[in-house]
Amino acid sequence: MTSYKLVMPGDLNHYGFLFGGKMLMWVDEVAWMAVSGEYPGCNFVTVGMSEVTFHKSVHPKSVLRFETVRRRVGRTSVTYRVEVFRRHIASTEETGVFTTEITFVRVDANGGKLPVPKDGES
Repeated sequence: MTSYKLVMPGDLNHYGFLFGGKMLMWVDEVAWMAVSGEYPGCNFVTVGMSEVTFHKSVHPKSVLRFETVRRRVGRTSVTYRVEVFRRHIASTEETGVFTTEITFVRVDANGGKLPVPKDGES
């Protein structure tokens, strides 16, 4: 799944770069959209990210491209790899800025774990 975000002034820290927490929120959001789209009708919660390392800074007027790909399916969990690339709004050149794997667990209404459906099941 491919998603995009435009970095706005409200997303920046006092040094003029993207807040790290904004990046983490967006990664969580795009990965959740991917898992929810692949498993409609199932409820998932985030349980962890493999690594949080920012490879390059992100400036204002950057367009971020998020590439989200399913990597593993366990009994109750699903893991996605999310790669984030930046480009300035006036350019076509992209640079990788962040990569992680994020894991979700399927839960019921009370937060108890449920098995992830096999492909084709609901």
